Parts: sequence; structure tokens; C-alpha cells
Amino acid sequence: MTSFLASSRVPMLLVLVLFTLTSLTGSSLGNFYQDFDIIWGDWRAMILNDGELLNLNLDQASGSGFQSKNEYLFGKIDMRLKLVPGNSAGTVTAYYLQSKGSAWDEIDFEFLGNLSGDPYILHTNVYSQGKGEKEQQFYLWFDPTADFHTYSILWNPQRIIFYVDGSPIREFKNMESIGVPFPRYQPILRIYSTLWNADDWATRGGLVKTDWSQAPFTASYTSFNASNACVWINGASSCDSNNFSPPAWLSEDLDSTNLDKLQWVQTNNMIYNYCTDAKRFPQGFPPECNMS
Repeated sequence: MTSFLASSRVPMLLVLVLFTLTSLTGSSLGNFYQDFDIIWGDWRAMILNDGELLNLNLDQASGSGFQSKNEYLFGKIDMRLKLVPGNSAGTVTAYYLQSKGSAWDEIDFEFLGNLSGDPYILHTNVYSQGKGEKEQQFYLWFDPTADFHTYSILWNPQRIIFYVDGSPIREFKNMESIGVPFPRYQPILRIYSTLWNADDWATRGGLVKTDWSQAPFTASYTSFNASNACVWINGASSCDSNNFSPPAWLSEDLDSTNLDKLQWVQTNNMIYNYCTDAKRFPQGFPPECNMS
């Protein structure tokens, strides 16, 4: 009996260690039942395939949405999305991190629908202490309605990087040294996603309205991954544990290959950059726009 117990301790200890690591660093490839709560839309938000798929639906009565059970302070977070197909004009699929309160922090992906055959617009923004107005917009280089694609956010104390299928499309650096707020003081950012009607502005400035004969509109989600994220639990970050070394992503930067990818996307696919909109900022651009 003694020898059996002794031999059993190693695998049992391994199981306990793996369980602890998963709990402290966030969810691995996720299960929507375990990782998210439906917060809006009743039956319009549906978790399917034993928790591996989540669909949001929009009809003329209501949109729908969900939020993460966990709260985060910094992380590298992935989600695979398939957007509303066909005539999606007037609809917005939003996928973002946000804190609460009047001085909230927020990191945004928003997908602005369009007429059949016209490209989606990917709208990005960063808010800190309730201040945003840092929009960049892109055309995607593929049809985001034909299959699932991975949309990722890397958020660490030095920078925020937006990725599409592993390619960086935008970097927002921490420039607090020149007075630009950066989201790193509010450890209560949850992950949210919503599908809603915004035909007063979403498509061609509101000129194209939602065609409700095409409803319900559906966006689909799978393969959520927050295994590389700091979960905020009982007033402390899981990444502050004395038992673990800081994860590499907590100080991750763009290497030369990814800087080239970023430059390519911004040269070929960016359609709006607040840092070049002189009409919007007649008194001068925000200070971060003057930094290389």
C-alpha cells in the first residue's frame, strides 16, 4: 500500500499543478458555458456544440451580447469570429475589453457591416480614463463572413497590439511620459461582444439603413483563448504570484518581421487614421501622433 501511494503522488501532484496553472493564468481554449455569461438578447444569444460555439443574433426587436466571467489586468486574448454574411449594412459586431465607470478603459474591435459585395470595415479604438477618439479603420484582405478568422489583442504595460490572423494591424504604445493616458490602472476589464443595429452611423455615415428583410443577422464565435492573461481575483492579479515568473508576453514587443507586417497592413489596408485627420484636429494633432 505504501509503495502504491508513493508512486501515485507524482501523477496526482502533476494534475494539481496543471489545474493551478490553468486557474491562475486564465482559461485555455475556452468553453463558452464556463467562460462567458449571456447578458443581452435572451434566445438571440445561443451557446452550441457543447460550449464550443456561440452565435449572436440581431433582429428588428433586439440585438444580443455576452461578457466574460473573468476580469483581467493585461493579457493576450484570442477569439475566432465569423461575421454576418450577405447584406450586413447597418449592423455592428463589437468585440472589446472594457472596465466600468465614467472614467472607463476600453480596447475595441468593431466590425461595420456593409452591402453585399462591399468590404467590411474593421474599426479600432482605445479609451483610457473615459477618453477615446483614437480611431483607426481598415479593410480586411479576406472575406470575414466565409470562414472563422482569429482576432487578437495583446495588452501589456508597454503597448496594445491588435492582430488579425496573427498579423499585427495596429500598435498603441504607452506614452504616459508625454501625458497620453494608457489603460493600466483599472484591473476590471471584462471581455464583451455584442451584435446590434447602428444604421444611424455604421454604413456610409448612416446613409445605408439595415434591411430587416434579411434578419436575423448572425455572427459566430469559437476558440476563445485567454490562457495568456492575468486574471483579477480577490483584489490581486494572477500574474503577481510569487510562485511564477512573469510571462514573456507581459513585456512582448514587435520584432522586425512583425513590424514589416504592420507596415504592410497600414500602407495597403488602412482607410482612416485619426492622426492624419487635420480637419478633425484644426488646433493640432494629439501628442501621440507626433511620436515616431
